[in-house]
Amino acid sequence: MARLADNVRAAVKCGPIPKLRDFQTLPLERLTRGERVCRFITEYLKVPEGALVGQPVQLAPFQQAFIVAVYDNPKGTRKAFLSCARKNSKTTTIAMLLLAHIIGPEAKQNTQIASAAASREQAALVFHAAEKMINQSTELRQLTRIVPSGKRIIGLTRNVEYKALSAEAGTALGMSLALAICDELGIVRGPSSPFIDAITTSQGAHENPLLIGISTQAPSDADMLSVWLDDAERSQDPHTISHLYQADSGADLLDKKQWRKANPALGLFRLEKDLEEQLKQAARLPSMEASARNLLLNQRISLINLFLAPAAWKANSAKPDIGVFRNNKVSMGLDLSARQDLTAAVLAAKDEDGVVHLLPFVYTPQAGLEERALRDRTPYAAWVRDGYMIAVPGTTIDYDWLAADLSKRLKDLDIRVHTIEFDRWRWELFQKAADEAGLRFDVINPVGQGYKDMSPRLEAFESLLLQGKIRHGAHPLLNMSAANAIATFDPAGNRKLDKSKTTSRIDPLVASVMACYAVGEGQARAVQFDVRAVIGSLACCAIGLALL
Repeated sequence: MARLADNVRAAVKCGPIPKLRDFQTLPLERLTRGERVCRFITEYLKVPEGALVGQPVQLAPFQQAFIVAVYDNPKGTRKAFLSCARKNSKTTTIAMLLLAHIIGPEAKQNTQIASAAASREQAALVFHAAEKMINQSTELRQLTRIVPSGKRIIGLTRNVEYKALSAEAGTALGMSLALAICDELGIVRGPSSPFIDAITTSQGAHENPLLIGISTQAPSDADMLSVWLDDAERSQDPHTISHLYQADSGADLLDKKQWRKANPALGLFRLEKDLEEQLKQAARLPSMEASARNLLLNQRISLINLFLAPAAWKANSAKPDIGVFRNNKVSMGLDLSARQDLTAAVLAAKDEDGVVHLLPFVYTPQAGLEERALRDRTPYAAWVRDGYMIAVPGTTIDYDWLAADLSKRLKDLDIRVHTIEFDRWRWELFQKAADEAGLRFDVINPVGQGYKDMSPRLEAFESLLLQGKIRHGAHPLLNMSAANAIATFDPAGNRKLDKSKTTSRIDPLVASVMACYAVGEGQARAVQFDVRAVIGSLACCAIGLALL
């Protein structure tokens, strides 16, 4: 029994620890299912390209560990994920597994299998890798029929049909897939994809379908691959295998120990010299660092200028205490946004330790919910069902309904809002509705969304977050906003959140930033509009004019 290398063992996030044996010397009848797949690959397949082209495939320990984990799982595997940095033979690994199902030990009579990729070019890479392996063997050529025009391969022994699918071509519908291997899931933005949904739903007719995802990490926690990897590690679903090779958070770009954590093929078919040159260049050029960390160290690092660091946001995910809102001054941040999008009202209250607790109420029109979910690639319907989002009857957000609902919820929770900070857009309409609903605020403070007003608020929010003084409860809409909020700078270095530069909605975070400022250290610097004080001043002016 071979001992697992430290980096391989550390990569196992979900599923049993694989047991590696010398499958090449054991009698065939003693091999496990996973070992039979490994034996087929090393006996029949040759390296399709590169410096070792034409030589018999030698599986790296991380590849053998993944294959054995997937096929020898005593609970049975339905989903499997392998994530590592670029140039670690991910595409070739996919091609080898496909051939094991086309003409190898996993071939099942009259089944359909597929590889899936976001673009035609990526889909073609997997197909051509499998095609090259077949064409290097007279025996394999006799057992298959290749259709280059349709990127199809037919396994003649058991009539297995393989097809390379791409999201651009929209060819996933109508198939019944026993196996689907998704290539580079990390490029899918947002927590869902209609194309991948079509792939997964096409497997419903099979008793034991298998979905495999092999990819470099996505840049954001809110992206689909990240959601799947995090769910696998958190849930420890016995039917899921997850092997994640990544460098430690904050690792030095030039630390060679970290290179191996993200590049399990280093020194085998991942050239160390090439990796070293790229990382040295990234260390010299700050503009390249994010890309290098994501692609070469397989870290979840955004390639754009996100406002919040994912690690800092996660560190503040403790649940808010409802008692804090009942026993302390409460501020509300309100971002009305467009009537067909999200309206967010976020409450903030500070406890005795200076920690700000957040309680969000997020609204969206009921009509067209599914269409907007597809547009924004977010599970709005599920969030409404689970109580994280509130659906407003009709096609637009009715401010009378909104104000009445907010007033009722606050009364039911026994919370009184002292201060409201809001985007001026459509405030007059909401204020009228709030007055009619009996929703009153002692202090109202309009907040411009430009650099002048937002920069100090972003600074204060970021400061609280870095000190671990926010409790947001990992609310999914706050998570979505935090994972996609992009900060832009003016020439003086001031910042604001730019909604035009993100495909996801960030209204809940905008409301949170405004609410936190009113109860945090920035409260004293806020230019507030105190209704009672103004009424008093006007009364004094009226008396003075009368005396004149």
